[in-house]
This record gives sequence, structure tokens and C-alpha cells, in this order.
Amino acid sequence: MIVAIVGRPNVGKSTLFNRLTETKQAIVDEVSGVTRDRLYGKAEWTGKEFSVIDTGGYIYNSDDVFEGEIRKQVDIAIEEANLILFVVDVSSGITDMDDTVAGILRKSKKNILLIVNKVDNNARILDSHEFYKFGLGDPICISSINGSGTGEMLDQIASFIEDENPGNELDIPKYTVVGRPNVGKSSLINALIGEERNIVTPISGTTRDSVHTRYNKFDQDFYLVDTAGIRKKGKVTENLEFYSVLRSIRSIEQADVCLLLIDATQGVESQDLSIIGLIQKNNKGLVILVNKWDLIEKETNTSKEFTEKILQKIAPFKDVPIIFTSVINKQRIHKVLEEANEVYENRRRKITTSKLNEVMQEVIEANGPPSLKGKLIKIKYITQLNTYYPSFAFFCNLPQYVKEPYKRFLENKLREKFNFRGSPIMIYMRKK
Repeated sequence: MIVAIVGRPNVGKSTLFNRLTETKQAIVDEVSGVTRDRLYGKAEWTGKEFSVIDTGGYIYNSDDVFEGEIRKQVDIAIEEANLILFVVDVSSGITDMDDTVAGILRKSKKNILLIVNKVDNNARILDSHEFYKFGLGDPICISSINGSGTGEMLDQIASFIEDENPGNELDIPKYTVVGRPNVGKSSLINALIGEERNIVTPISGTTRDSVHTRYNKFDQDFYLVDTAGIRKKGKVTENLEFYSVLRSIRSIEQADVCLLLIDATQGVESQDLSIIGLIQKNNKGLVILVNKWDLIEKETNTSKEFTEKILQKIAPFKDVPIIFTSVINKQRIHKVLEEANEVYENRRRKITTSKLNEVMQEVIEANGPPSLKGKLIKIKYITQLNTYYPSFAFFCNLPQYVKEPYKRFLENKLREKFNFRGSPIMIYMRKK
């Protein structure tokens, strides 16, 4: 589910984004209009996960070119999101801009939660009652800086999150095709489910336009996830990148494995890296397809050099299959399915606790975590957690002193000793 945070400038949207995602990703400043680029993050509450978009402050009838672009992107976020958090500032009361945003949201017919921010004492709770004027339901009073009221807000957000698996859906892999516009996504889907298909059963997903198409041939059985719904294109022309990233979020959330298409003639671009980041944040499997390979002039080491360039750009998550394809010529299409199936199995792989400790304790004894402040860190026990993706708990005496470089070392050793190719791995240090 996608949750968009909207409102006029300087009401605390970025502070709320940082609190929901438990990061400091969004820049927070007293100067209005700081948020220019869109930010995407993951949040979790009571076992339910959702994506969060931090939008810029909504300015209406402004001549500023940046504010005009921000307004267009906020419009797209409102159109694409499942739930809108409309943030207002209790200390300044209702402004003309708040009224403008409220009017836009009422017309959108979307699920909306009215968030009254900066409510940090009882007097301000009374002041929040004026926001009933918007007709957008009961105000939820919070203080995004100190966190008060955010638990109730998160409870309400969680109530909108539906079960990920519709009742009529089979327990088979879900592969989603993602990538920038015009890289060959539609051609790949057509090549996979085209003329030779046996069964095509479209099943509506949890988002309004995500369609699961069942593929069942050549001893393969999976859902191909594609966001194929008809969209309003009027607001998209100048914000194509933002729009396609939003579509990618919706698709990625439906997937077990993502098939990311890259245009061989253009190489890896910033939007490709954004999509890879989204795949990692959602803990999904990844297969990279370098499409339009037939258009590249080749020498002896062309594919090897191209692979090295990709791995450098996507580091540190480098344990990923890369396939050079020409979808239009159906070159290596079956290799795509082989790799997707392998990554799906790798993402589900479970290692017994005894085997995990046997292998990893030997690694830790040879290269233990570096001591910090004269404290010796001892990892005594390892277990794999019961999650939908590979995640491991390392129990030790001083988990707070184990830094990211050593966690990365442990992840690399897990990949070396066991096959998790194509799947993100989560490492947690816990108190013994």
C-alpha cells in the first residue's frame, strides 16, 4: 500500500516521514519548500508494511518554477496513493492554502486521514477542533517531533492495509516486470504470455490496477504481475520519471521476484538505481535484464565489461543475476525464467540452526567483530528468523557495538557459504 504525505509547506511533512520510516532521509528545515525531490520509504506497524511518499509543500497559483513542478508531482502522488495523510499545523490554524489542498482532496475521493501536527499540549487539542471544517473526518492530533499521537495514527493507517493474498489466488511465485519507460517491459510480457499460453487468469490484486496473469507452460507455473490499468496521462508528461517510480512501487509490493529491465543502449541510469533501492527496501528478489543487447556493437569482453559497470553502480548489493537479452527477438527468454525461479527459491531458503552455527561460528572465530572502547564482542548463537525473506539474528553480548562493515562481512559470508543469489539479506544483532 502507498501512503502519500501532503499539505502546504512547513507543516512538518518531512519530520513525519522520518518518524514513520525511522530514518533521517528527509531534510528538515524551518525554511519552507526544502523538499524538492520525492522521497520513498518503508514503514511497518503491527506486522503490516506500507510504502511512504514524502511530497513537497503544495503551492497553488505560484509563479515559481520549482513550486509548479512540486505541485504536479503532488497531484500524481494523490492520484496514485491508496491513502493520503493530509498534514496541517495547529499553531497557525487554517490558512487559504490548507483550504485549497482540502478542496483538492475532497474531489479525489481517496481515503484520507486528517493529521493535525504540532499538538504537544492539551490547549492545542482544543485548537485542533477547527479543522473539522474541512469535512475530512476526525482530526488525528500528533506531534511528529516527539512522537505523541503517532501510535493512534499508525493504527488507523494499518486498518486500511488489506491482506496481501486475495482468497482466490494460488500460492505460486509472483514475478513483476519493472523498469524505466520504453525499455521493453510490454515486449517481455507479450513474449512470455503471448501466442503459446495455456492458461491466462487475470486476478485483481490488492491495488486498484495491478493484474496477476497466470503463466502455466513448459513446467512453469507463476503469476506475472503488471500494472496494466488505464491511467489519466494529462499530469504525467513532464513528470514521467516520478510517475513510473510510483507504478514501480505498486508492482514491487505485489512481487516475490522483480525482473528489472535496463536499456543496453543507455546503461544504468539514476531511475534504475531508484527502482533497485525500492526492491531492496521491500526485500524482494531481483534479476537484472539488459535488454536491446542486439543493438550493441560487441567485442570479446563487451558483456563482461558491461556487467562490471552494473555491479559497480548497484554496490553493495552485487550478488545478482544479470542476463543480456533481446526481448523483441526472444533471445534468452527461457533463461530469464530459469533465473527468476532460482532467485525465488533462494529468497525462500531456510538454513537449519545447527548448520548455520556450524558454518558461521567457524567464520566468526577466524574473523570476529572488532572490539570497541576496549570491549570484546562475542557472538554466541545464530538463527534464521521466520520471515518471507532471508533474515538472521546474531546473538551477542554487546549488539550495539557491532557496526555496519562487520554486518556486511557477515552477509557476504552467508552468501559465500549458502546460495542467496538475487535476494537481499537482513542482519540483526540481538542481546544474548
